Amino acid sequence: MNAPDFLHVREVRTRHQVQGEGDPVVLLHGIGRSLEDWSDTLPALAERHRVYAPDLIGFGLTDKPDVPYTLAGLARFVRHYLDAVSETRPVTLIGNSLGGAVAQQFAVMYPERTRKLVLVGSAGFGQDVTLALRMLAVPRLGERLMTPDPRGSARVVRSLFHDPSFATPERREHALLLATQPDRARAYLGVARFLGGWRGVRREWRDTLTRQLAALRLPTLIVWGERDRILPATHLESARRVYPHARTHLFPDTGHLPQIERAGDFNTLVTRFIGEP
Repeated sequence: MNAPDFLHVREVRTRHQVQGEGDPVVLLHGIGRSLEDWSDTLPALAERHRVYAPDLIGFGLTDKPDVPYTLAGLARFVRHYLDAVSETRPVTLIGNSLGGAVAQQFAVMYPERTRKLVLVGSAGFGQDVTLALRMLAVPRLGERLMTPDPRGSARVVRSLFHDPSFATPERREHALLLATQPDRARAYLGVARFLGGWRGVRREWRDTLTRQLAALRLPTLIVWGERDRILPATHLESARRVYPHARTHLFPDTGHLPQIERAGDFNTLVTRFIGEP
């Protein structure tokens, strides 16, 4: 990939990457993550599309202002980002984990600016979530867990993949870099506590969002890794129920980031879906 750049989205200094020409595609990463999660996706899709990959507000190397961190706020930031890069065409949103929930929220809030959705191990389809994220909801404990620690960063990276060979030293080093960013806890805990609590992901926002989005019947592809340890693949059955019009695909022996662990097959699947009339 080309080196990321920075631009101001309203007053938020935002790290992003843009590549390619064609119909627009936006890549949205998960909680606590960054645009590097799309390092294998962006150049492949850029062969046919104009691809945008921002670090969401509060994450990666983008600013982390003192604002409420909600799904609506994150979706609004994506809209402001598209305005900042002068992209006015309807976009295909590809979201992983938290990014999938943000993509769904964006589609509900701005249906006229949404063409298709690709949801990759997306939040929004079930209560079960990894214990590490549920622990963040506990007052004081969550704050202590946000202390940067090389071993903790290594555990997080390892949990994202079924095949341990993908938990490379470079990925562990990048995870530690993200963990040491100033005010990281503000956004991470804000989003985590909005989405869920000790018992898991809250049902109220899930039911509201999926009901609203189902009514739009947007072309949607839902992808999961069979061995996802963050959001279990059992959520795929729920996704099929709430979006019966959607196409689905389950990658065997794959963790939470199929766009990395099954990059070639993932890129082929998504490119075909986006290119369909």
